[in-house]
Amino acid sequence: MALEITDATFEETVLNSDKPVLVDFWAAWCGPCRMVGPIIDEISKEYDGKAVVGKVDVDANQEFAAKYGVRNIPTVLVFNKGELVGRQVGVSPKDTYTQAIDQLL
Repeated sequence: MALEITDATFEETVLNSDKPVLVDFWAAWCGPCRMVGPIIDEISKEYDGKAVVGKVDVDANQEFAAKYGVRNIPTVLVFNKGELVGRQVGVSPKDTYTQAIDQLL
């Protein structure tokens, strides 16, 4: 399962990570988010130890969604050394997300 990231843990988990980080901004009521969720969970298992893969529930955690301009969900952001280096809005195939991580490994 992907790591649950909150506003309280975002800075430490995402911005201070020494590994690439993939973050899925989602909400329980969002149909397309439910399609992306299992893909993100799969990637989390495959990249365990190599990258941080997490999810932010935008209904409960709005601070960083607002900071990074997440207006539509699902939005998947990719960070490297605290810098935003990638953004994918909407549902995409798994390899779109894994390629973003692979480029940073």
